[in-house]
Amino acid sequence: MNGEYVEGVLEPVTDELDFENLPVEGEIPAGLRGSYLRNGPNPAFQPKDGYHAWDGDGMIHAITFGGTGVSYRNRWVVTEGLALEHEVGRALFGGINNREDPSPEITGSLGGIKNVANTNIVRHCGRYLALWEAGRPTVLTDDLETLGTDDFAGKLTGPMSAHPKLDPETGEMLFFGYAPFPPYLRYHEVNAQGKLERSLEIDLPGPVMMHDFAVTSEHVVFIDGPAVFDIQAFAAGGPMIKWKPELGTRVGVMRRGGDGSDLRWFEIDPCYVFHTVNAWTSGSTVTVLGASADWLVIDYKNETVPDGVDPSGYLSEFTIDLEKGTCSKRRIGELPGEFGKIPDARIGLETRYSYLSTFSTGVEAGISFDSMTKYDRKTGEQILYGFGPGRTCGECAFAPDPNGNAEDDGWLVNWVYGADGRTTEFVVLDARDVASGPIARIPMPRRVPFGFHGNWFEPGG
Repeated sequence: MNGEYVEGVLEPVTDELDFENLPVEGEIPAGLRGSYLRNGPNPAFQPKDGYHAWDGDGMIHAITFGGTGVSYRNRWVVTEGLALEHEVGRALFGGINNREDPSPEITGSLGGIKNVANTNIVRHCGRYLALWEAGRPTVLTDDLETLGTDDFAGKLTGPMSAHPKLDPETGEMLFFGYAPFPPYLRYHEVNAQGKLERSLEIDLPGPVMMHDFAVTSEHVVFIDGPAVFDIQAFAAGGPMIKWKPELGTRVGVMRRGGDGSDLRWFEIDPCYVFHTVNAWTSGSTVTVLGASADWLVIDYKNETVPDGVDPSGYLSEFTIDLEKGTCSKRRIGELPGEFGKIPDARIGLETRYSYLSTFSTGVEAGISFDSMTKYDRKTGEQILYGFGPGRTCGECAFAPDPNGNAEDDGWLVNWVYGADGRTTEFVVLDARDVASGPIARIPMPRRVPFGFHGNWFEPGG
């Protein structure tokens, strides 16, 4: 395979493997029991021209900490599209940079778009869901075998976002779906038993890419940034999405469990939030944390960012005062960063700490995060651990300490890549003492490609 998205840490692996009793450098904490599952792109066949990492077939990499040691397993998410490609032995579908529709005689009802299920993996009601925001969720077994897509008993219309929010208090799963054609945005609520109970169509001025959103114990927050779909340009061979800062950004807030009639929009300066970190409601104030960029670079090869504009994402705090009808934003992060995490038990509730993958040099460099930073909202302290020259990391997850009560009682787990791009290790840091670095390292017996999003899952559930 050739191309920038299949080289270095993104180079795909060609097999599915299982390893038991992996060697450990350092000591695994006694309370660390569970699995970190991470999804990401891993094309099974030579991609067509114009391949982008967002087009790659989903592959789950799982590392499990049990009573008898540490184990590893990886499996492709065998979507309908990938199953068809296995039948013919080659790639059939184009991607976001190459609108090449395969023959309908081959793809049948699938059409020209393959649900690659490559962006995230969550667990709700005992089911693992591999997610891709332009399609339905794909259900996996505990052993990572693919069962097929799910439409929540026929009630899900349109796609499901890759970033649902699981309420730790109610057990609900909240999510949205966006589309380049009307209705541009739908919002959904699934109860603790897995039943889709509520779906709302949200009116937007036009079609935009909305990758993430936020929820509190009381509210839902949408961030309508000007990353606008241009279907005509895409059909003519141009980019599918254009950044139009002249449209500005809006933040929408509505009550959970309602009919959406109370939805209010607040205009702010143009910015884009790929990933929120958390949100909470306090009285008439809604606070949202997320990595915010003032300019979204769509085409890294051909797009020029205006002088004086920093396209990097920084941890930022949005404050929406529902009583005064105002929304403001302030930058918190000193370093550019992304992939923010908090303990799952604090989703929708006020948090003091956030953990982001960052660039210690202060200069954003694509996906080459080289450090992790712990942010303390109370003191303003930003505690960094760098992995060393040339080494990069992915998105961490927070694994709670079952014997702890404080918000940061737990561990941060993450994949780290060697400077040669060929070696991978799994690291464990103490969330209470990030600056001291890994307390345990697990050198992987095979290279693990860089991926998108993952989560920590405790045993059972």
